[in-house]
Amino acid sequence: IRLYLPPSYQTSEKRYPVIYMHDGQNLFDDMTATAGEWGVDESLNKLAKKYDLEVIVVGIDNGGDSRMNELSPWENKRFGVAQGKQYMEFITEVVKPYIDTNFRTQPDRLHTAIMGASMGGLMSHYAVHAYPNVFSKAGVFSPSYWYSQEVFVFTQQKKASLDARIYVMYGDKEGDGMIADTAKMQRQLRQQGHPQKNTQFKRVPEGEHNEQLW
Repeated sequence: IRLYLPPSYQTSEKRYPVIYMHDGQNLFDDMTATAGEWGVDESLNKLAKKYDLEVIVVGIDNGGDSRMNELSPWENKRFGVAQGKQYMEFITEVVKPYIDTNFRTQPDRLHTAIMGASMGGLMSHYAVHAYPNVFSKAGVFSPSYWYSQEVFVFTQQKKASLDARIYVMYGDKEGDGMIADTAKMQRQLRQQGHPQKNTQFKRVPEGEHNEQLW
């Protein structure tokens, strides 16, 4: 588990919103990142300085070779058993209670978000639907909706809270499958009545499936 604390944390008594992020290795440090870090700490330091926007980030490392299994609640015959439900139980029942106990967080759902890319995007989509009492916001980057068509059935059966804010971002060079699946999910959420003001689908020109986009 990797933790980012905002610049004012040590000198204030404030409580902060929390973003839980997958693939912790890739968030903060080039030395541990698979293909270049996201620059989360640098970006948030700039946002804190310019807009006084401060949050705590909790990064959960993936398990390397078992990453695909960990980050999907649904089995894929090619990749094997699904471990995503257990992974989310770990976050909600072990990690979050520990963070809320030991750090000055705003633990309610309105101040708790989840965010990730690729398989992490799929898992973040799942989390905001499966745990409406825990997460009110999801950053869904280049989601691997292709991994299991169950995501569309699940989203129909387990609708997100109407106040849940869902941000989906993908690149237009990620392939026809990514564009088609994301467009399908956008249509489905609209047809299900999720408020348009609480959803944003952003297609990035020239964006590819990589850390540079995310």
